[in-house]
Amino acid sequence: MIELLNVLYVQMPGAFVRLDHDAVAVDVDGELKLRVPLIRLASIVVFGRVVVSPAIIERCALDGRGVVWLDGRGRFVGRVEGPTRGNVLLRRAQHLALASMGIYIFEGDVLIRALEADAGRDTTHDFGNDIIQALIGDVHVFSYRFYDENKKTAKYWRDIGTLDAYFEASIDLVRVSPDFNLYDPEWPLRTYQPQAPPAKFVFAEKGGRCGHALDSIISPGCIVSGSRISGSILCPNVRVHSFSDIDQGILMPGVRVGRNARLRRVIVDRDVFIQRGALVGYNLEDDRRRHTVTDQGIVVVTRDDK
Repeated sequence: MIELLNVLYVQMPGAFVRLDHDAVAVDVDGELKLRVPLIRLASIVVFGRVVVSPAIIERCALDGRGVVWLDGRGRFVGRVEGPTRGNVLLRRAQHLALASMGIYIFEGDVLIRALEADAGRDTTHDFGNDIIQALIGDVHVFSYRFYDENKKTAKYWRDIGTLDAYFEASIDLVRVSPDFNLYDPEWPLRTYQPQAPPAKFVFAEKGGRCGHALDSIISPGCIVSGSRISGSILCPNVRVHSFSDIDQGILMPGVRVGRNARLRRVIVDRDVFIQRGALVGYNLEDDRRRHTVTDQGIVVVTRDDK
């Protein structure tokens, strides 16, 4: 398993970043505010009037960790990064496994020139290490100062680089008090909303066919026809036909579920048709013959599955 390392951002004016044995400590007004083991960090980024001790700079340089300085407006000032040490093949594999978690905004002509220039150089063609680094001396490069408006005790961060992590982060949203609040009117999500009618639940036969959902998120355009949905997320325009049961499922847009199907701990790709009477997530050995099954037992159903 490859562990994805973190970036420590320090932006409180007057903060002091120092080495504390094998950890980085952040003090404010002489009081310890944070202590993070160095083994968990890939780099440190400081904003404005933050002091970094020579000891932590030396240690990071020796370990190959980057230390980046930005001014109070987020403009790049400087960077220190030592040589890559240790198992080079492992470090290369870790690097290739990382996905860019940032959002970049460029002027189009600047980006095109940078890409074309990098293509002609002998580099790894990495966006952060090569392309942006080459731009720093030629154009203004700024970092956006992000503020977590989630209003929770702990700052929200989820790495969804695996299917298991994606499933857990998604299913957390249906809990009574999820770590990430979708319903805060002061922090709206600016995203595409499909033009679809409200979700509909049909059939309410006592002791028989009844369309209902418990502890679930049901998106616009969905129709739950005489079936039970529990602890699940139904994306827009999903149809669930009668007498089916879905427990902890993530159904992508356009999924169709036939009658008498039973799904448990599944991710169903968009526009997939689940056949009548299907049983998924109850016998993992049987599921592995037809679908992808993760280490945590999540069954992933795609259009290419048999």
